[in-house]
Amino acid sequence: MKKYKLITCMLLFAGCLSAQNNLSALLPMPNQVKQIEGKKDFVISGKTTIQTNLPEDAFCIAELKDILRERTGKTLALSSSGSGSSVIRLMLDPSVKGDEHYQLSVSEGTVAIKGATQGAILYGLMTLDQILLGDVCRTLSGKIAPVEIDDQPRFGYRSLMLDPARHFLPVEDVKFYIDQMIRYKYNVLQLHLTDDQGWRIEIKKHPRLTGKGEFYTQEELKDLVHYAAERNVQIIPELDIPGHTVAVLAAYPELGCSHTDTIPKIVGETVNLMLCANNDNVYTLYKDILTEVASIFPAPYIHLGGDEAIIDANWGKCEHCRSLMKQLGYTKPTELMNYFFGKILPVVRENGKKPMLWCELDNIRMPAHEYLFDYPKDAVLITWRYGLTPLCTELTARHGNTLIMAPGEYTYLDYPQYKNDFPEFNNWGMPVTTLETTYQFDPGYGLPASQQAHIAGVNGTLWAEAMPDINRVTYMTYPRGLALAEAGWTQMEHRDWESFKKRMYPNLSELMKRGVSVRVPFEIVRYPQKK
Repeated sequence: MKKYKLITCMLLFAGCLSAQNNLSALLPMPNQVKQIEGKKDFVISGKTTIQTNLPEDAFCIAELKDILRERTGKTLALSSSGSGSSVIRLMLDPSVKGDEHYQLSVSEGTVAIKGATQGAILYGLMTLDQILLGDVCRTLSGKIAPVEIDDQPRFGYRSLMLDPARHFLPVEDVKFYIDQMIRYKYNVLQLHLTDDQGWRIEIKKHPRLTGKGEFYTQEELKDLVHYAAERNVQIIPELDIPGHTVAVLAAYPELGCSHTDTIPKIVGETVNLMLCANNDNVYTLYKDILTEVASIFPAPYIHLGGDEAIIDANWGKCEHCRSLMKQLGYTKPTELMNYFFGKILPVVRENGKKPMLWCELDNIRMPAHEYLFDYPKDAVLITWRYGLTPLCTELTARHGNTLIMAPGEYTYLDYPQYKNDFPEFNNWGMPVTTLETTYQFDPGYGLPASQQAHIAGVNGTLWAEAMPDINRVTYMTYPRGLALAEAGWTQMEHRDWESFKKRMYPNLSELMKRGVSVRVPFEIVRYPQKK
C-alpha cells in the first residue's frame, strides 16, 4: 500500500511540474490576461457560495456546479445573500460591451465572472475551467491563483461544419460534438443536411424526400436547436442547390434536366446531376422546403450551397434550360445561376433569413471582376477553394459581401493530418493539412484592417465521405479544431505556436478523458534524430 501511495505522489508531483500555473491550459488564449503576484489564492471551501443574477435554471449555473464538482470535489450551493467571505459570482452586466465579452477576476475572497449575455458568462466559465485544468496542484488543493482576464473574440463567427448528409449522425452524437465545441468557444454549427448521398431533414409537406435513409424529424431538430442555444451555439442548416441534388431527384426525377430523364437517380451512387433551371415545380418545391426549414432554425441564415455545379453538362445540354437562355438573351449556361437564385433568394428573405453561399469562383482563376453569378450584397459568402481565398477576399470586399474564411489549405479538417494518416479512404487525393499548418492560419491574411473589415469569422469544414461515425469525426477535428479555435478567437499578437503546443496537451488529455476520439500529434514532439 505504501508503494502505491508513493507512486501516486510521484505522478502528482510530475503533473504539477508539467502544468503549474493558471495559463497552462488556456485555449484559445485570452486576449488580455494579468497574473497577480503576491496576493493570496482564492480557497474553495464548505463556506463558499454561488451568487448570481441569472435565472435559477440558467445553464451557466449548472455548468459552474459541474465544473467545481468535477475539478475540486466540492458541491456548492446558491446563496441569495449579496455578501460573503468566499463567493463565486456570475453576473449579467450590460456595461460590459459586446455579446461575447467577458471579464473574469480571481482575488482572495471572490471569483467573479461578468458579461452582458449568458453566452459571455459561459465563455468566462470555460476559461475558469481551463484555469482549474492547467493549474493542477492548486486545483487539487481547492485553490485558484489570483488573475484578471478581460477577453472578447477577434471574430464573432466561429464555426464547425458537420456533414450528416454523407454519413448520418444521430442527434445524441451531434449534441456530444456541441459539448466539445463550446469548451473552445465555437458558436456556430453548420449542418450539411442534403446532398447526393442523402436528404436528412423532415419536410412535412413532402414526405417523399425522406422516403429512403435516416433523417432528423423536425421535433428532433428543434430540440437540438434548443440544446445548442443554451450553450451559445446557433445551428445553420445547409441545403445544397442547384447541384448536389440527387437525393431530391431520386424522390422527384421530373425536376431534373431533359437529357437526364433516362439516367437512374440512385442516392449515394449517382452524382453530378442538377435541378432544372426552367422548371416551375423546382421553385414551388423549394418554397415549401425553405418555409419549413426557416420555422425550425432561428439562426439568421440559411445556407444554400451553390458550389460545384456541373453546369455545362446539365443546363448546357437541357432543352428546357437552353430555351430559357435564348428567352433571356444569355450566351452562357452559367448565367442561368442568376435566374435560378433570383427565384430562390426572395423566398429566403420572405422567411426572415439571409442567404449564405459558398464563394464559388471557377476552377481556374477568372478575371478579378467576374463571378460565377452576381452575388447579391446580402449574401454571406464562405471562401473555400484551394488557393483562391485572396481573390475571393478582394472581390467580396469590393462588392460589399460579408465573408467567412474556410480556405481548404487551412480549415478543411477532412484533409489528412499527416502523411499516410488518411481516413478510411482518401476519396479525392486530398492534400495533407497538418496541425501546424492550421495553427498558422491568419483569417485576415495580414491585410490592413480596412481590407479585412468584411471578414466575419472562420469555419472548420468536415466533409464526411470518409467519416462513418462520430469517432472518426472528432478524430479529424481534434487537435486541429483547437488550432482553428485560437485562429478565430485570439488576436495575432497573442498567438504563438510554441505556447499553443504546451497549452494543447492538457486539453487533449481532457478530451480523451471525456471519451472523445482525438489524433495524438506525435510528429510535433519528436526529438530530432542524431547525426
